[in-house]
Amino acid sequence: MQSWKKIFKDYIQKQKSADSAHDTDHVQRVVINAEKFAQLENADLEIVIPAAWLHDCVAVSKDSSLRNQASKLSAEKAEQLLKEWNYPLENIDAIKHAIEAHSYSANIKPLTLEAKIVQDADRIDSIGAIGVARMMMVGGKMNCRLYQSEDPFCTAREPEDRQWTVDHFYSKLLKLNSGFHTQAAKQEAQRRHDYMINFLKQLETEIH
Repeated sequence: MQSWKKIFKDYIQKQKSADSAHDTDHVQRVVINAEKFAQLENADLEIVIPAAWLHDCVAVSKDSSLRNQASKLSAEKAEQLLKEWNYPLENIDAIKHAIEAHSYSANIKPLTLEAKIVQDADRIDSIGAIGVARMMMVGGKMNCRLYQSEDPFCTAREPEDRQWTVDHFYSKLLKLNSGFHTQAAKQEAQRRHDYMINFLKQLETEIH
């Protein structure tokens, strides 16, 4: 597997990312967590590792009309690449499914342990300190204001995270904690979820 990891890494490092929150550092964090979760859950690394490396191999920006198709496009591209590299054919369908199912916006249920692990590893990188930092980077790129002045914490309105960055906590990030599949991910997710709650409490004191 070590030689395959080098092939995957070399390819990803040469590709343009959709934005700075979905760069090669994000991919490598997903790979590290996916491998850790896979080992703890006795999952098939020959499926998990390539799926984690290639889960964002097609760059689609957050404000693109194709955003909800990004994981499907990446799965198709991954299939093409893996066949070109002569990766074992018996694993490719499972890798494609893991890539397609990782996306929050695609809303595809992961049906295998390996797909659940890749989804967990990607979503764990959306919460906690790194998740807050990535959210701010995307909000800045999309020219969003930081928060809505009259109701910054969405107490009496629906979140609109294309206008106010902090709204993304309420449209997505705070919802993720209940959706993790593996025990290893659940424990880490709770720690990161608690961090975000405390971040919002601190933000509230500074705003008001």
